Amino acid sequence: MRTSGSGTEERLPREIWILVTGSFIVAIGMGIVSPALPAFATSFDVGVTAASFIVSAFAFMRLAFAPASGRLVAWFGERPIYVWGVSIVGVSSAACAFADSYWQLLVFRALGGTGSTMFTVSVVALLVRLSPPKQRGRASGLWATSFLLGNVSGPIIGSLLVAYSLRLPFLIYGAALFLAAFVGWLLLRNSTLAAPVKDDVPAMTVREALGSRIYRAAMLSNFSTGWAVFGVRIALIPLFVVEALHSTQAMAGVALSVFAVGNAAVIMLSGRISDRHGRKPMALLGLAVSVVGTAALGFSGSVAVFLVASLVAGVGAGLLNPAQNAAVADLLGSKGKGGPVLAAFQMSADVGAIVGPLVTGMIADAVSYEVAFGVTALTAVLALGAWLAAPETQGGPPASESVHPDTDIDPERAAK
Repeated sequence: MRTSGSGTEERLPREIWILVTGSFIVAIGMGIVSPALPAFATSFDVGVTAASFIVSAFAFMRLAFAPASGRLVAWFGERPIYVWGVSIVGVSSAACAFADSYWQLLVFRALGGTGSTMFTVSVVALLVRLSPPKQRGRASGLWATSFLLGNVSGPIIGSLLVAYSLRLPFLIYGAALFLAAFVGWLLLRNSTLAAPVKDDVPAMTVREALGSRIYRAAMLSNFSTGWAVFGVRIALIPLFVVEALHSTQAMAGVALSVFAVGNAAVIMLSGRISDRHGRKPMALLGLAVSVVGTAALGFSGSVAVFLVASLVAGVGAGLLNPAQNAAVADLLGSKGKGGPVLAAFQMSADVGAIVGPLVTGMIADAVSYEVAFGVTALTAVLALGAWLAAPETQGGPPASESVHPDTDIDPERAAK
């Protein structure tokens, strides 16, 4: 493989592939339990609201425990927190299979949220440290793709398992997580690259990071992603397809799949382009496409138009994701101890995922779906404005944005 510059393209470290494999296992497990969880909850004679709260409790625990996860990574290093985080979700998931009441299921599932955020913060921190500076976009795209493929294929497997037992998916998920934790521990335990950073460099604080236009822009775009992709897309699209387009729930599932196809089609390409031509152009393009696709969803007069809009929105999210993640990694640098900073970055998406469905749901009830999707597009417009004011970070942010002494600076760029 060749780059447009010179020489052979640098290979990603094997540790990156270990993390990608582990993330795929985690994601496919999440997909396996998704068809079973609501039905299992209602089997304890509770209503739809109580069953939905099982899903929300996991997200709330992720959000609440994110600051602690960042501190744990700063204190103990990424590798042990990665293994412990995956193990905690494994224990929680296996315990769900043996729940005898709704409240037991709620507690077991909620506790899994703590391990989930430990895993996410630690694995992203490892990706930041292990990815070569000029391949951070590619590494981010590869990791995001592993999650996407797992989330797409997992529900298919889960739907088959539910036919046998509502408890079986949780056991399978628990076993898969224990496997991921063991593989991660076994293959990373002797890695010198994944070893904790041993120096006197202090961890970058969230206050320091918020002083950077790069970080503020990434936080806003991640908030918009959480709002639109992880919140509104799941909560509002099925209702819109049935109530406004007068189609079926099956067609809602098709629309979600079309979004995933658009996302998967560009996410790896976006990462490579951001490595070669910069983070900012891809972030701006991704947000602009997201604005168009998301706004068009609410004005779709037919299923065909709606599917096209879903595809465009998926492409926008795929273009944005690797670029914004790589920009945060550039800000931290290869030796940056950024657990709290990465935790706050993750929280911005979690907040969007929680607030987005609530706000747009009320708007859809009180006004219209068009306005609800328009407000969702507005979050991307605000992020777009922030990215227009942010500098380029490829090769290291400029001196005015370098809030940490270990930020990577490209010597050729610094000389200009």
